[in-house]
Amino acid sequence: QVQLVESGGGLVQAGGSLRLSCAASGRTFSTYAMGWFRQAPGKEREFVLVWSGGITYYADSVKDRFTLSRDDNKNTVYLQMNSLKPEDTAVYYCAARSSPGLRFRSREFDYWGQGTQVTVSS
Repeated sequence: QVQLVESGGGLVQAGGSLRLSCAASGRTFSTYAMGWFRQAPGKEREFVLVWSGGITYYADSVKDRFTLSRDDNKNTVYLQMNSLKPEDTAVYYCAARSSPGLRFRSREFDYWGQGTQVTVSS
């Protein structure tokens, strides 16, 4: 079993930056694939990025603006978000899979955090 807790969301102006954290307990990250998803009001949950086996794959909408980093000693992953746009406004969720592999659909992830709100004002 894995518990995920996100933090770091908030309100930022367009062009600004935020760093989200996802702390895991129960198992180490090295045994899992990790992902970030987001969900805006009235929209489906959207893939942001996935990490597995040393490879990170980003959605086109966030490529070159968002960066994933990891601290295995702290069982924490970080999502650095730069050049934020109003369309990035959403609740951001950290997710983990109980097996490795680059997956892009939310139903392929087994564990989820509670989400953290990111609001980008224009």
